[in-house]
Amino acid sequence: MATIFQGLGGGAATAFTNSFDSKKLLLPSTRRSLSERKVSFSVVRSDGTVNLNLGGSNARARRVDQLITNAVATKADSSAASSTSKPGHELLLFEALREGLEEEMDRDPHVCVMGEDVGHYGGSYKVTKGLADKYGDLRVLDTPIAENSFTGMGIGAAMTGLRPIIEGMNMGFLLLAFNQISNNCGMLHYTSGGQFTIPVVIRGPGGVGRQLGAEHSQRLESYFQSIPGIQMVACSTPYNAKGLMKAAIRSENPVILFEHVLLYNLKERIPDEEYICNLEEAEMVRPGEHVTILTYSRMRYHVMQAAKTLVNKGYDPEVIDIRSLKPFDLHTIGNSVKKTHRVLIVEECMRTGGIGASLTAAITENFHDYLDAPIVCLSSQDVPTPYAGTLEEWTVVQPAQIVTAVEQLCQ
Repeated sequence: MATIFQGLGGGAATAFTNSFDSKKLLLPSTRRSLSERKVSFSVVRSDGTVNLNLGGSNARARRVDQLITNAVATKADSSAASSTSKPGHELLLFEALREGLEEEMDRDPHVCVMGEDVGHYGGSYKVTKGLADKYGDLRVLDTPIAENSFTGMGIGAAMTGLRPIIEGMNMGFLLLAFNQISNNCGMLHYTSGGQFTIPVVIRGPGGVGRQLGAEHSQRLESYFQSIPGIQMVACSTPYNAKGLMKAAIRSENPVILFEHVLLYNLKERIPDEEYICNLEEAEMVRPGEHVTILTYSRMRYHVMQAAKTLVNKGYDPEVIDIRSLKPFDLHTIGNSVKKTHRVLIVEECMRTGGIGASLTAAITENFHDYLDAPIVCLSSQDVPTPYAGTLEEWTVVQPAQIVTAVEQLCQ
């Protein structure tokens, strides 16, 4: 039984029984082209340019432009070639998540979605837009504002053989369902003697303090990491967002998928053919020789922005998007450490008890003999995220800090 907790929008899995009629759940309809769906969002292209389609004053538009430009840096050096020359189709990250959901719901009638506003409203971030019309109100279930209740219902649905996707609207709200995630989702397979598998996907959008209470989102990463049986992945591109979503739905383990709201409008060309990503595999973003930079989610783009400055200064950083927050891909990470002998971890998670702390411990335990310098970890400040944008930037790691840290590591 696979349950997926999706923490970006508001989706949770419906509690069905094994005796349901799949013909009643599967409503035939023609898939609408994503290119035909109009969404009023700003688009961050791979070259770093921003296309705004927002109402309101020029001042508001300028503020959004500034916010997104700061949040999403230009992509890797390998993306220099125009994406229009590559095969496939272009999607925004939130559209890629929707496409992955739709493909899996077409493939398997046991896949369902539940959460707040995921139905005909289409989700707070439009990840589930159009799915209720296509699959019906049973497979795309709008729930009351009660995270502990519908999360528990999704876990129960997974125990009966369904594959629920629980959308928590944002990770901070999933704190209300921590008991269900920790004591039920993470433990039932073991406490039942293996009688139950829990194929649940929990989606949880994270984000900046002004929007979603970042301190809660960042704390949850470390809280969930300690729960046995749960896998955690963080998407950072439209390609791996779709691939990780599909892989999480097919997994027999409970999976928590972290999505970042400031990456939702990142555009990328992805393959037309079906693909899935490995839930336990890191991504080599940029090969290098001088230092290993480990990062994930939005910080991938801050790191790549810093990497351009570092290259101009004569450094050759190796950048790895760890993607899998639990378990870590120690094969990819270890091979990089053995090559560069220096490690910098960059995360948006808070420093105390964060992902970086666990990653530091894992590298020290397994690859200490290969290190020529202490591991450096750049994390968010251990303070509540300020509401004011200027103050918020002081709490989150910025590219200039990454450049300085690499320079000091490589002395």
